[in-house]
Amino acid sequence: MSHLADLPALPRRLAAPEPGWTETTDVLVVGSGVAGLTAALHLREQGLHVTVVTKVNIDDGSTRWAQGGIAAVLDPLDSPEAHAFDTEIAGVGLCDPAAVRVLVEEGPARIRELMRIGAEFDRNADGSLMLTREGGHRADRIVHAGGDATGAEVQRALHDAVHRDPWIRLVEHALVLDLLRTSDGRACGLTLHVLGEGSEDGVGAILARAVVLATGGMGQVFASTTNPAVSTGDGVALALRAGATVTDVEFVQFHPTSFVTASVTSVQRPLISEALRGEGAHLVDESGKRFMVGQHELAELAPRDVVAKGIHRVLRATGADHVYLDARHLGREFLEKRFPTIVASTRGAGVDPATDLIPVAPAAHYASGGVRTDLRGRTSIRGLYACGEVACTGVHGANRLASNSLLEGLVFARRIADDIARELPPQADPAPATGEAGWVTVPEIRGELQRSMTRGAGVLRSADSLTATAKELSRLGQQHGRPHNAAWESTNLLTVATALVASAYERRETRGCHWREDYPNAADEWRGHLLDSIDAKGTLTQTFEEMA
Repeated sequence: MSHLADLPALPRRLAAPEPGWTETTDVLVVGSGVAGLTAALHLREQGLHVTVVTKVNIDDGSTRWAQGGIAAVLDPLDSPEAHAFDTEIAGVGLCDPAAVRVLVEEGPARIRELMRIGAEFDRNADGSLMLTREGGHRADRIVHAGGDATGAEVQRALHDAVHRDPWIRLVEHALVLDLLRTSDGRACGLTLHVLGEGSEDGVGAILARAVVLATGGMGQVFASTTNPAVSTGDGVALALRAGATVTDVEFVQFHPTSFVTASVTSVQRPLISEALRGEGAHLVDESGKRFMVGQHELAELAPRDVVAKGIHRVLRATGADHVYLDARHLGREFLEKRFPTIVASTRGAGVDPATDLIPVAPAAHYASGGVRTDLRGRTSIRGLYACGEVACTGVHGANRLASNSLLEGLVFARRIADDIARELPPQADPAPATGEAGWVTVPEIRGELQRSMTRGAGVLRSADSLTATAKELSRLGQQHGRPHNAAWESTNLLTVATALVASAYERRETRGCHWREDYPNAADEWRGHLLDSIDAKGTLTQTFEEMA
């Protein structure tokens, strides 16, 4: 393989003060989204003590922003085979069929468990679940809540269930730093920094018999993203520093329709759910023409990579920074009932979907790759598990099918809990840190890094753009600073950006949500996975693994 030059060296651990306090627990879960909280609840069913660490408040992760819903076969006329077919078509040849089979066969039971703990999904007048369709699906199989507030309802139900259990300890406002390992290499806890008053304030350690990463995504590596500010790739970066294998990080899905308005100045772009297109809204250019018709048999409901590319072509041709979503024909009453969150968001910015076109453009949304796991959620490090967006289970391949993400978190969180309960070892002490001292970047690189990644490694990529981005990352990585939260986050962003750029350069084809301008077609020789790791000197290394 030809490797990209000028990539920065990366730390094998972060610069941080020695832990000032230590706690112990049976299982440490990092993340409070659907995957993390579901894992915690299932672990408690196994009689284990669980500590959940979350970076901000329990409700501030990505789950609550999920508008569309959860995909599962709940209609007698649908089938797991049909759901698997749609998933694998969206994944463009890189899905693991065994992982997909697990998802579609176990998914309905996980949805019913979620309802049993209190999640309330929208229903028809006869009491049956109201199902809808999203991009890439050929059947109505998406359950939703509050019209377009599914994530918020799922988060509420899980949050309430966790707070009802006194044996789940919650540590909020805590940024995880590095993995602790025993002398024989097994994961046995984490170091972390807790913001707050009391004995826990500052850097400490939580020792555990198993560690579950459910830290979410890395959308903040780009300047335009639907992800919250906390999505800085912390779990992927931590796993890489620890020596775990990460895969498919070049496949970052750009949601086709984020809301573009001058009044939105936050680091997180509002999302216009594709469920709106599922109900009949159309994408149009500035002249009012539906440009997706003829590009794909499903037009606006094509898989997200197809729609994002279609929009990007229009933007390149016209020089505009957005196209439009036309939902006016759906009517005010329907829009307000079915999509109250979207209507409130757009109206707050002066755009009424009932009478106005909605300006939209692609924004980084979901990482299909991540920390590599097997079908039980086990990573390449014994005792370390991963689920949710931080993980790469093999379900999504080169492009996630809409509304499979929450389902994946539910399904694999249950599998992780079952596996931990079968094999949980006794508590062990961590081995002393070895090798080179840790370091961190200065936090000021964050904005420059995001802009550079958007220019050179965003929706459209090429050898030239990726080479330029690598040089910029190398320059930014030379600026070392003192340890604190913003510096740790910027170092995590540099780490995941480096892996992404290196993999995007190596994959010399266009497949799924990876679009190479200089290699516009998919190539059979690239039907496989790029595996990333960091060696003892901090050099990113890659191997290619062909599909079976």
